[in-house]
Amino acid sequence: MEQRSLGRQGLVVPLMGLGCMGMSEFYGLGDDAESIRVIHRSIELGCTFLDTADVYGPYTNEVLVGKAIADRRERVVLATKFGNVRDADGKWKGQNGKPEYVRAACDASLKRLNVDHIDLYYQHRVDKNTPIEDTVGAMAELVNAGKVRYLGLSEAAPATIRRAHAVHPISALQTEYSLWQRDCEPEILPTVRELGIGFVAYSPLGRGFLTGAFTTPDGFGPGDYRPGHPRFQGDNFRANLAIVNTIEAMAAAKGVTAAQLALAWVLARGTDIVPIPGTKKRHWLEQNIAAADVELSGPEIAALDAAVPRGTARGERYADMSAVNR
Repeated sequence: MEQRSLGRQGLVVPLMGLGCMGMSEFYGLGDDAESIRVIHRSIELGCTFLDTADVYGPYTNEVLVGKAIADRRERVVLATKFGNVRDADGKWKGQNGKPEYVRAACDASLKRLNVDHIDLYYQHRVDKNTPIEDTVGAMAELVNAGKVRYLGLSEAAPATIRRAHAVHPISALQTEYSLWQRDCEPEILPTVRELGIGFVAYSPLGRGFLTGAFTTPDGFGPGDYRPGHPRFQGDNFRANLAIVNTIEAMAAAKGVTAAQLALAWVLARGTDIVPIPGTKKRHWLEQNIAAADVELSGPEIAALDAAVPRGTARGERYADMSAVNR
């Protein structure tokens, strides 16, 4: 698989990664055995950039990923995150970026993952009560200690990114980006490009919506949190189906799936962008990875841009947007 650089510090990853969150939580019931098979198949196909976080599960997704890579650690670029705080029962308790928490969270992640270092360590969400300089200063100590190789931020605002990068080079910013979520284009993408920071696009398939798999807001099973997202509810859902219909029609004309077209569009936005679609099934993984071979012409990209311009999607992307892009 083609490789892409994230940042200017030497981090190189495949052009597409694998988001592992849904294997343990949020998108319905999981199957650990199948999830491990998915991770192994992903590595076989060259998609070796794996993304997890301490709070996924909560705390069980790192254990799962650790088991999956135990005998192939050297083949994987491993990314995890800290900063969102949850009780063991799943209750959300806000954000914590205090230096002592950063150090403790890293040690806990290393233990769950059963590894001696993390390749890319993100602050999952910015703690508005702790100066970013203090948080990134503690993250830099982890780099110096050999526990972490590269640093990242997730859902940070341009001013915060600049302040963080001044303390220690940031290699990657992770933010939601897809055909129906393009709010990063006016300010965030130009900022990271100016600073030489790579961009990791999570939910590049709109939490599965852009695949065409859902035709009714009532079609979700137990343990699936998507019905709590405004874009998946009532009139918003029905209005957003028009986006999917457009993508499906354009994909059919090209002879690819809607998911492959949506991923190809993200990949075409720049060689500094790496999408990390998630899945729990090997056949969907293989379909997603095949999107790397879908080439879009300039006119095709322009047609998609015109068909789904920024701001087209109905509804906020989270029910509570207070922790987004600080």
